[in-house]
Amino acid sequence: MNLPFTHPERLLKSFGIRQPDEIDLEAIAWELGAKIRFRALNTCEARLVGANGKAIITVDARMPVTRRRFSIGHEIGHWCHHRGRCLVCRPEDIGGVGSRRADDPERVADEYASDLILPRYLLTPLLRDVPRLTVDALVEVAVEFKASRTATLRKIVDIDRYPVMMVCSSRSKRRYFRGSPSVPDKWFPRNEVSPESSAFDMLFGSATEQSAPRPVKATAWFDRQDAGGFMLQEQSFGLPGNEVMTVLTFTDRKMLAA
Repeated sequence: MNLPFTHPERLLKSFGIRQPDEIDLEAIAWELGAKIRFRALNTCEARLVGANGKAIITVDARMPVTRRRFSIGHEIGHWCHHRGRCLVCRPEDIGGVGSRRADDPERVADEYASDLILPRYLLTPLLRDVPRLTVDALVEVAVEFKASRTATLRKIVDIDRYPVMMVCSSRSKRRYFRGSPSVPDKWFPRNEVSPESSAFDMLFGSATEQSAPRPVKATAWFDRQDAGGFMLQEQSFGLPGNEVMTVLTFTDRKMLAA
């Protein structure tokens, strides 16, 4: 299904951007009346101050490049949607994947940043040459768009080229998850991390990131009676803060039946 272009995608197309390396966020912000500044910020990760059609976006210079880019996109989203406010964005406000209302300003800004940095009209054609989603493939795409693995994975999940789910886990519980539209809602991951999963090995053992996906019983991730007998493919990678992200690929088409 061809979805209509979002505002940031239309903006990129109006600038004639045809390759990921042409997405110059500072130039785009300037064209929208916003100047980007980098400095050390102690109480927030980014902030926006604007008036009379002009704005200053300040981003914490100590953050990794991919995080700074997403923060810039996030603040551009605020500038386009929430003018008239002085907005100070904490780390937990930017790039959240948990459940938030559709009209939550931070979610709106996150969606804007995602479409600006990882526009579907550039990402979808690139994925046609990726037969299956592995962490190596994910890294290649993320590098191409100068985006983080998590932000890139979230966008790929939403595009729904692959029947996949992303699950972020900590030692104490599941932090959040997001499934492709083709994955039925009934597949709701366990709250606790199963010892049978690769995430458990990374969180509690000495395991490092997997070099390739591996088969795992669906019951390791889903506490449902009908999960018995099904298999998934899983591959995990580490995140800051002693968290692990796992990519689950639904290889059995029966699991995708509503």
